[in-house]
Amino acid sequence: MSANTPRQSPGAREDAAQLLSRTARDLPTGRHEHHKERLMAHIEQAQRTGETTPSTAGTRRLRLPRPAIALPALAAAVAAAVITGTAMTDGDGSGNRPARLATGPALTTRIGTASPDGVTRLLDQASLTTAQDQHPALKPGQYVYIESKTADTFVKTVNGKSSLASHALHERQVWYSPDGTKGWLIDPAVNDSPEGETLSLPDEQGNTPVAGLNHPSYDYLTKLPTDPDTLLSKIYKETKGQGNSPDQEAFTTIGDLLGESYPPATLTKALFKAAAKIPGVVTVNDAVDAAGRHGTAIARLDEKSGQRDEWIFDKNTHVFLGQRTVQVSEATGPDALIKPGTVLFTSAITQRAIVNDIKQTPAQAG
Repeated sequence: MSANTPRQSPGAREDAAQLLSRTARDLPTGRHEHHKERLMAHIEQAQRTGETTPSTAGTRRLRLPRPAIALPALAAAVAAAVITGTAMTDGDGSGNRPARLATGPALTTRIGTASPDGVTRLLDQASLTTAQDQHPALKPGQYVYIESKTADTFVKTVNGKSSLASHALHERQVWYSPDGTKGWLIDPAVNDSPEGETLSLPDEQGNTPVAGLNHPSYDYLTKLPTDPDTLLSKIYKETKGQGNSPDQEAFTTIGDLLGESYPPATLTKALFKAAAKIPGVVTVNDAVDAAGRHGTAIARLDEKSGQRDEWIFDKNTHVFLGQRTVQVSEATGPDALIKPGTVLFTSAITQRAIVNDIKQTPAQAG
């Protein structure tokens, strides 16, 4: 940020930091960081060109698990903080936030070859695998437990200088109640404490978000239509105006629902079949999840950002392994540092189970 930016009062700075913490606390590791830094870059660019209000119209929606609280509120918090001069950097002595994960170099990969062929076949095979899996219903008083490995790359800005950085590969654990009002998160890229923090609602302001496509609870997922056409129509209708294009937003939304949540098997099958109907969806011959497992991906390129979202499946069993976002074409503007082959986000689901209490693991449940 420029040196002549007005300084913010300690009380206002604390309020902004608390708002940022609330909006970002349960995002997948690094996603809040990546988008926060992108917003900062956009805002600083707007200030240099004389604009008075930052635009987020072209900014891609935050991915996964509870994005209803993500971009609009986060954009507001970051915009307020940047415009008034708040320092929001990693805990390296240059900002106010404590250090969480040490940052390293950008994550990179070989870009897999995309093809329009085989999309329906792969998703049909994944549907058959899902139908054969044991998938017990979640009962009142129980919790969905999801364990994953994840890492990310983001643009980091310190004292007006930007560079690419990454959060190291690490374990993430999250618990959700059936109605989504109780939960817990342990993620060193998000939590200050190794013990994690509550996701239980209402939040500090007394608000209890209503479950929806962008904030799905298990109970909400059980009520979604399982006819692929009806489901896809609902997704397009309820995400209208979001993201960089209707088709990309529909694909991203389905990816969110497949990721850090516990959709019933019948819904998972419908999500796969709905995804096959979205224009521009392709297969990628080789993709690697955060655990290093190679697979075949179902993917879609966001033409505006040059980023490709990939859902990775085991090549033999067709089990869903995880997701990643890869920069496949040159980025421009504030994201110009992000070169093709950069892995912006990567995750691998390692356990998805039902447990009887918050912070209980499947091993502890017996």
